[in-house]
Amino acid sequence: MKKSILTLLFCLLGMAAWAQEFWLGADISGTSELERRGVKLYNQAGEERDNITLMRELGLNAARFRVWVNPKDGLCDMHDVLAMARRAQDQGMAIMIDFHYSDWWADPGKQNIPAKWKNYNYRQMKRALARHTTRTLKLLKAGGIDVKWIQIGNETTNGFLWPMAHTPENMRQYAGLTQAGYRAAKRVYPNATCIVHLDAACDIDRYHTIFNGLKKYHAQYDMIGVSVYPYWDMEAGLTKSEDETLERVIENINTLAREYRCPVMIVETGYEARRPEAGKAFMTKLIDAARNRTGGNCPGVFYWAPEAEGHYPLGAFQNHRPTVIMEAFRAK
Repeated sequence: MKKSILTLLFCLLGMAAWAQEFWLGADISGTSELERRGVKLYNQAGEERDNITLMRELGLNAARFRVWVNPKDGLCDMHDVLAMARRAQDQGMAIMIDFHYSDWWADPGKQNIPAKWKNYNYRQMKRALARHTTRTLKLLKAGGIDVKWIQIGNETTNGFLWPMAHTPENMRQYAGLTQAGYRAAKRVYPNATCIVHLDAACDIDRYHTIFNGLKKYHAQYDMIGVSVYPYWDMEAGLTKSEDETLERVIENINTLAREYRCPVMIVETGYEARRPEAGKAFMTKLIDAARNRTGGNCPGVFYWAPEAEGHYPLGAFQNHRPTVIMEAFRAK
């Protein structure tokens, strides 16, 4: 009984510490690609800015960068991420590293094993994942990067490294690989917060499936990361309105924080760039609710790829300039 009370007090103190600062961030992993293509970005006054400087001017205090294992073009490999992270840190932004454990995009619909790992057995896969995590983080540490958060996988709603760690069939192996990533991360950055990230925060059932599985097989993490996209939620029939998405997300954040005794952060969100006024209104409500209606359980909100245009509908820019959506992210 005494141990349980002490554990609860420790968790509550941890949440109180998180509540001391609220993080307003963005995933700006596409910065290098934009620059390689010669794309120019501008602030609302029409002055040219690089993407990272622009995000800081827009009030963001944190940046998130994905890491691919062996991307063909070198974009978002560990060296590219080091260069971007250094620039963001120089702007005073806290750094989140998002391991995809793939050579390309990883999300709930695809979690492809890196080409060089495709013939590995489970034991070899754990070693490869730990080695990649360690090498990447050691490179960042040697480069002077103070990594604050580390995602062990990206939107691992159905696991990762399929089929080996596809959770409907192989929850035990998903938990074991997650634990391998956690241990590797903590060896390099012992004070960093390790995150397990799923999509569709409006749907608590998928969170119970994964986090009960991790608990069953004794995998560790420090924080739950969630994605909040009313556009995709409504398209998938999970909610009927953006307000329903918002209300269910806040309710679920509080439930998950209570049940799993850890903070829950919105590590991805987005809105249709073609509806900037509505986007600003939604993001303002989301940030306000995350800050003021979660009792400190939610320490921040990150927009995903605000600079993206054209091929992706949920950026926050038009004509290479930020829309009013980004006004919601002004630090208050």
